[in-house]
Amino acid sequence: MIYNQVKQISETHLLPQIVELYGLNGYAIKPIDGHAGGRNLVYVCEKEGAIPKIVRISFLDDRNRSDFLAETEYIRYLHEHGGSVSNVVNSSGGNLLEEITHDNQTYFICVFEKAKGKQLAENGYQYREGVPISEYYYNCGKTLGKLHQLSKEYAPVHKRNSFFDKFNTEHIDKLIPETLSTLKKRLNKLIEELDGLSKDSETYGMIHFDFSDGNYNIDFDTGQITVYDFDNACFGWYLYDLANLWTHGVGWVQHESNIDKRKTFMDDYFNTIVEGYRSETDISDEALKQLPLLIQAVLMENIVDEFEVAKIGGEEIEFDDEELLYLIKCLEDNIPYKGFFSEIYSCESPFEYEI
Repeated sequence: MIYNQVKQISETHLLPQIVELYGLNGYAIKPIDGHAGGRNLVYVCEKEGAIPKIVRISFLDDRNRSDFLAETEYIRYLHEHGGSVSNVVNSSGGNLLEEITHDNQTYFICVFEKAKGKQLAENGYQYREGVPISEYYYNCGKTLGKLHQLSKEYAPVHKRNSFFDKFNTEHIDKLIPETLSTLKKRLNKLIEELDGLSKDSETYGMIHFDFSDGNYNIDFDTGQITVYDFDNACFGWYLYDLANLWTHGVGWVQHESNIDKRKTFMDDYFNTIVEGYRSETDISDEALKQLPLLIQAVLMENIVDEFEVAKIGGEEIEFDDEELLYLIKCLEDNIPYKGFFSEIYSCESPFEYEI
């Protein structure tokens, strides 16, 4: 089933049942725009005097009941132990997860409290007035560090998948076309290198796997960050979430032409994140040496996701997508740090590449 088909079914058949299941009578329910190839329908539910809610309807068959329970149980655990996350809302039956079947299709329903504040993008990438932006970087690290510290103590009932369940030679060979044989070879080599990393309890556990400013809100009165969208959460290296933060930090200085200034900024930015992170949990200097490798893993995830979304939508990958071509080039030529300190990078056309 495709996104637009499900949206129509949702409005006529699913939402009325969800309203009853979660006591949402009297709430104004509005869709949040999705994208072609998306795996969820999302709605915001608002009512005067009540905490706003987010309804998520999952419709693809790539995850089962156990997968969703693993996600929601983890979120509830984080919330109950002081993690700054959007809590899962129980249904009237006391369940973290509900299922609705319509025309032999099963839909998995989760409801969450809406995070206080708003995304940084919604605030025009302006931080709190009169407060240095370094507070934001520090709080990003601190919030993530708290989640990771809790993960180190987490004993799941339903276990989520691991990094290598998705990123393995078999999946890469099926997903990436033979026309991109160099990319396929590099991805498999990268997976081999990652497999050689330590997976002890201090370095490897449940992670968000998409920790970025699109998946948390900021309370601009206090600076508190509240994290949501654990849809991709899995067992992986804690450093992966930090590497993802690194890749998103380049946006602050992507138009700077001086490479030394870009390097200085990124060093200061990431050091501040690590300082905040270490205020909640430990990460060794030895582990941080693997940051370039984990940044390559983030690029791999970005590329694989593009191919998977195209597959879900029944589309062919567009190889005139200059951003995708840029990521592919970085991996094929093993260019570190997303090419940000390399000749491939252009501050006039950030992260774009033409064949």
